Amino acid sequence: MDLKIIYEDDRLIVVDKPAGITVWREGMSQEETIASLLVGQFPELESLGEERRYGLAHRLDKDTSGILLVAKTKEAFDQLQEQFAARKVEKRYICLVEGTLKEEQRLIHTLLGRSSADRRKQRAYPLDGRPLDKARGLREAITEWKTLKRFAQYTLLEVTPKTGRKHQIRAHMASLGRPVAGDKLYGFKNQRVPEGLNRHFLHASFLKIEGKEFASPLPQDLQTVLEKLSQLK
Repeated sequence: MDLKIIYEDDRLIVVDKPAGITVWREGMSQEETIASLLVGQFPELESLGEERRYGLAHRLDKDTSGILLVAKTKEAFDQLQEQFAARKVEKRYICLVEGTLKEEQRLIHTLLGRSSADRRKQRAYPLDGRPLDKARGLREAITEWKTLKRFAQYTLLEVTPKTGRKHQIRAHMASLGRPVAGDKLYGFKNQRVPEGLNRHFLHASFLKIEGKEFASPLPQDLQTVLEKLSQLK
């Protein structure tokens, strides 16, 4: 399987990641990953090694599709990491959430850390003036969203994470009582799932870095879900 490449130059590769593939190997799993596919497609990335994740500058969850940045050199990787850390990378996602959000836009600003009830999940904690507790893994998380379209039981959003925490969008939307449609980890018991949706509805649609802009259209499986929702009254 060859990955779809949106852009390539002498220091950067931009991948349009399909859903259903893990970016980086977790634990002892031997399943195919974006990293292994990349090395097969671009053998020169092997020289970056596991230390630099074979060039992968950031990650997307297994069932999240969309734009993924890959560095082709050690220097480019370090530079991209610096830009992510300095919040100089702009990212936008298309997201369908359960229920109807009445606001047109909103900023969510919390701490985010591992849930004590389920170690697989992240949990949003209020700021409350408390200091960041690195020992507990609490880190600042900021997410901005605006409404694109409302359906009978769902709301389509454009989401802009200002920070890059694990599961940030999924955890933040769940904290509002509006989990991402189809999210099996953060969804609530007996949560409805739109017809034809076989994963969580989250797509990395836009990324801007170093003055370059990259876009990924909504995949056909998610487009079909929206078309079916539009037909409901």
